[in-house]
Amino acid sequence: MSEGQRPGGRYSPVLRLALVSFLMCGLVFPLIVTGAAQLLFPSQANGGIVQLNGGNVGSQLIAQNFSQAIFFHPRSGSASGVDPDITLQDAYSQIPRISNATGISVTALTTVVNQTLEGSLGPFGDPYVNVLRINLALINQFPQAYGAFRLS
Repeated sequence: MSEGQRPGGRYSPVLRLALVSFLMCGLVFPLIVTGAAQLLFPSQANGGIVQLNGGNVGSQLIAQNFSQAIFFHPRSGSASGVDPDITLQDAYSQIPRISNATGISVTALTTVVNQTLEGSLGPFGDPYVNVLRINLALINQFPQAYGAFRLS
């Protein structure tokens, strides 16, 4: 061993760099981002959780698996399968099925679709409907057809 060198001395800067990088990237940065998200976007940061009858039933940000004929269904052609929105045309195409299953008029269902319509950024995209949001609107507006499902 040459004079002035400690055992493992040539590795100590690398180890210090690894430790500092781990602390900054693995702890400090995620805590700052999480804190900022909680302050600025609390609903989205917590997953946009929706409750029904006192229990969590889903997220407005992730598709829910609705399969009963009385509800709007998410699109099965979504590449990831987690897209919570459907196109306006897809929503309109499901109205006859829901009307037949619930007895709610086509006009009333069309009104609900139009009331829950969301838009993209101006001319940059097509209008869409959030499936969970529209199904919750149906439960809220038509208790005679959705009596088993009550909003909390």
